[in-house]
Formats: sequence, structure tokens, C-alpha cells
Amino acid sequence: MKRWMLCLTVFCCYSWWAEAEIFTSIGQMTDLIFTEQQLVQSLKEYIQAEESKLAAIKSWANRLDALTRTSTADPEGYLAHPVNAYKLMKRLNTEWSELENMVLQDPADGFISNISVHRQYFPDEEDEKGAAKALMRLQDTYKLDPESISKGRLPGVKFNAVLTVDDCYDMGKTAYNEGDYYHTVLWMQQALKQLDEGEEAVVTKSDVLDYLSYSVYQMGDIPRAIELTRRLVVADPNHQRAGGNLRYFEKLYAKEMREREKTEQPPATETPIELGTYDRPPDYLPERETYEALCRGEGVKMTPRRQSTLFCRYNNGKRNPRLIYAPIKEEDEWDHPPIVRYHNFLSEKEMETIKRLSRPKLKRAGVADRKTGGWFIAEYRVSKSAWLMEEDDPVVSRVNQRIADITGLDMQTAEHLQVANYGIGGHYEPHYDFPRMHVNDSNYKTNGNRIATFLNYMSDVEFGGATVFPDVGAAVQPIKGSAVFWYNLLQNGEDDYRTLHAACPVLTGNKWVSNKWIRERGQEFRRRCGLSEVD
Repeated sequence: MKRWMLCLTVFCCYSWWAEAEIFTSIGQMTDLIFTEQQLVQSLKEYIQAEESKLAAIKSWANRLDALTRTSTADPEGYLAHPVNAYKLMKRLNTEWSELENMVLQDPADGFISNISVHRQYFPDEEDEKGAAKALMRLQDTYKLDPESISKGRLPGVKFNAVLTVDDCYDMGKTAYNEGDYYHTVLWMQQALKQLDEGEEAVVTKSDVLDYLSYSVYQMGDIPRAIELTRRLVVADPNHQRAGGNLRYFEKLYAKEMREREKTEQPPATETPIELGTYDRPPDYLPERETYEALCRGEGVKMTPRRQSTLFCRYNNGKRNPRLIYAPIKEEDEWDHPPIVRYHNFLSEKEMETIKRLSRPKLKRAGVADRKTGGWFIAEYRVSKSAWLMEEDDPVVSRVNQRIADITGLDMQTAEHLQVANYGIGGHYEPHYDFPRMHVNDSNYKTNGNRIATFLNYMSDVEFGGATVFPDVGAAVQPIKGSAVFWYNLLQNGEDDYRTLHAACPVLTGNKWVSNKWIRERGQEFRRRCGLSEVD
């Protein structure tokens, strides 16, 4: 008899997955696509094995069904034939045992083994929560209503994707568990809308109304909370909290009306909750509105008169031998502070080499602790980064030399080349590249402050991902292969607070950048000091 076995496929795993926080890097998330493809293939092999097993059992059953109909019609006559008697002994002693073993054999073992091997590299609960919060960040920054996200109507997308009722409900629950009632309301309302439109779901309408009514109450909208709770009572008359909540909300509303000296309650009407129905709660970032407006392409403060002072030119590094016959295209992006872009700074091959070198080293990017000088993970910086040294590859050394040639600055005290890849809604909120406090900063004590930033764009981004400067109203769009350069310090050595900048959330696309932070030491005769704040 055949033995039915499911092949166990061995997959390649990358050790850096164990870093978790996979959602912070699209570059690392892409490998999960192929892992899922392999798991689907394993699942299909399991289904095929189950079908083969059932086909064999069915064939056995059909054959024995016909045989037993004959044998039970005349048992003695049937067994009078010695061959039949022999085969009966054989079947019951051997073949039925083999059938029992085949039935007991579980083709799922191989599939379960594959799942178990890969589970340690799967995204965890923190990844799912981080991805959900990233969608909400995109929703806020680019003023997207939940329906646009749910229906996949996003700018620059190549593939369509939709959110089901259950997806919207889970988004709302994530916000609720974070105490974020603003986003809970938006996503539970979207889940309710899709349910009302007839979409099938695991979650029930009463589940959605339960979260929605309470979150609306938390937003201070008691009349709407009353109306939604009444819907909840109708949907589930036995709900354990609905009746009590309704009485409590009605009591609060009656008290509110008495305090307003109103004798008549206006009828509560349930109008749809939309983006803008409630004000988004303020947060810790004072320049939030300006920063997000620039990310959307709004509020750029460049006037036609100032625009006329910006030029394009060829830069040969003051007749640098390496640039005389291959000057770099230089374009003024901004005037105050001066920000310049260098077009075609990196070749395709150089960018791919830098990405390849950095992928195994990517780790969640941190920010400096002003008090201790150490590093910690913060939600206002969502990306993964790696540091590349010149010893890693000749390309790194060549890029560093090219930066020195173009800027005229010394790279001996500069930091290593940092590579960053942004994940879902990846961003870095407004910050300065120069440290404002230098406690335990040995690099500062030895090499001085970060005098300048050289930022390479190593991918095009379909939508989002701009570098914006909120205090001056500047926005620089990522262009693959180009680089932008600005000074962080004034010529007198003081911090230039106009360089407050941010990396806007990536709405669609995959953003790769690399940057070089250039330090003060060694620049004394390359960028001379001034006695006043001279650009």
C-alpha cells in the first residue's frame, strides 16, 4: 500500500528578522512576501496530500462496499471458496491495519512544521499595532478619510487593496486600546458604514456600536452617543452595558440641558461621522500643522521674487581634478538657509550596492537622549538604519570622496555613512541634526558639532516622503540618485535654527536614503568662521 507523505520544504531565513519591528522597514518587509508565497505552496502541497489520502480511502471503501454486499448475501457460500476465506483473513489481519495507519497518518504535520519554523520570524503584535498606527499617521498627515484608505483610493498606488469590516474594526480597537478615541470613532464609523451597506463580517454590528457609542461619548458628543446607544439596544437587547450606558448618557444630557437653561431637548439625529466632524486632539508638537501642511505640498513660502534668485549650475569643486571633466549638476532648492541639490550624484549601481550592504545591518533607528547621551526608540522616528564604513566596500569610500570633492569639506572627522529605509508610514518628525545638548557626546568633544548634512535620495517615492523645513516653509522632494546639502551651523559657529527639518511619512512607495553628517573639526580653513550670522 502507498505511504502518503507531505514533503517538508526548507526555507531560507534571515537572522535580522529576529530584530522584530519589521513594519519600520519596507526593505525587510519585502522578504515576508516571498515567505508567504512559500507558505502558500506548502499549504497547497498539504491540500494535495489530504486529497490523495481521501481518494485512496474512498477507493478502498468503494471496493469493500461491493465485496461485502456479495459476501453478506450468502456468508457460508462465499467462504466455501478457499480463496475468499484466505483473503478475508488477510484483509482483517493486514490490510485493515494498513488502512488504520493511513487514516492515522496526518499530512498536516509537514505544513505545521513549516509554520512553526517560520513563526519566530513573523511580525508580532507590536508590528501589527505599529502598522495600524502608521495608517492613522498617514490619515492625519495627508487628510485622508477612512473610506479612501478602506477602498484603496490612494495616490501613486500600483496595486489595489481594500480593508474589510473586520480590518476597520481592528483598526478602531488598536486606537481604543491606546486611549485614542478620535481615531476609534473614525474607524468604527467606517466599519459600521460597511456593515450597513451589507458587507459580511465576523464582527457584529453590536460590537461596533459598543465601541463607537462609548468613544463618541469620550469625544464629548453626548447626543450622538445617546443615538448610537439606542441603535445598540435595538441590535442587541440583551447587551450587558447598553441599557445602563443609555440611562447614564440621557441623565448627563438632561443635566447639561438644565445647566444651559433649555426647556426642550432638540431631537438627537444620527448624521454620519466624517473626517472633520471632531477636532483632532492637540499633541506635543507645536509645529504639527505647519509640518503636515508642507508634507501635503501646502504652505511652501517661496515667492516668485525669491524664486528668481535661485539658479542651476555645474559644480566642478573649484576645479577639482576629479570633477573638471565630470562636473555635478547643482540646483538651488532654497535661499535662506541655502539648500542645494546635486543631480545624478549616485549611480544606479552605487545605490544598489549601498542597499545590499546595509540590509543585513538594518536596525530600528533611535534618537539621542539629551540627558544621558544614549539612544532610545521613539515613535516620532520610524525607520531602520545601518552604518557603513569605507572598509565595507570601495563604493562607500568613493561616495565619501565625492562628497568631499563637491562640498570642499574634510571627511576625516565626519561620521560614517548612515543608510535608512522607511517602513509603513515611515517618518522622522521635526528635529535638528546638530545636538543641542552634548552630555556624554564624545564625538562632539573630539570632532565638534555637525556642521553640515549631505542627504542622498536612493529611491523615488510615489507619494510622500519629502524633506520639509517647517520654520522657513521649504519642502524638498526625493529624486532618486540626487542629493541635497545644507549647513547646520552659521559661519560664526552658532546653531542655525532655521534648519529644523523632518522626513514626511511615506504614503505610497519605498524610501531609501543615505546621509553623511560632517563635523566641525578639520573645516577651519575650508569654511572660514565669521563674526556675524552670515549664511
